[in-house]
Amino acid sequence: MDLRKLKTLIDLVSESNVSELEITEAEGKVRIVKSGGTPMVMHQAAPAMMAAPVAMPLAGAPAASAEPAAAPAPAPAGHAVKSPMVGTFYRSASPGAKSFVEVGSQVREGETICIIEAMKILNEIEADKSGTVTRILCENGQAVEYGQPLFMIE
Repeated sequence: MDLRKLKTLIDLVSESNVSELEITEAEGKVRIVKSGGTPMVMHQAAPAMMAAPVAMPLAGAPAASAEPAAAPAPAPAGHAVKSPMVGTFYRSASPGAKSFVEVGSQVREGETICIIEAMKILNEIEADKSGTVTRILCENGQAVEYGQPLFMIE
């Protein structure tokens, strides 16, 4: 199941009066149980043979809005340094340590600009272009996906 879809479902459960939600898809089954005000997620892999899932309305789901969708934000100018993997984004080598780069920092191609932790392995991410860091697009400790923009360099 897509990470964004799972996060949306968790948010819906935590903001509603629903105490438990179970969804079965081809990839597996996800069960979200609200215990003590915070949702817990349990994920099971799909068995070899499975019946087609039945679509059920989600209790407490907000009604579809009649308003038109907002226009997408314009793409930021410059070169985007993208995540080469799924993991957790860190701006420094250890908690409390100085960040590798800040907005306005000059970076050289090949210089370490952040760390992404994946499966308990800390992977140093290097700038793939020399220039000035104009934007940092992720928060420290945030989960990132493959191909997600991390920094903008001009």
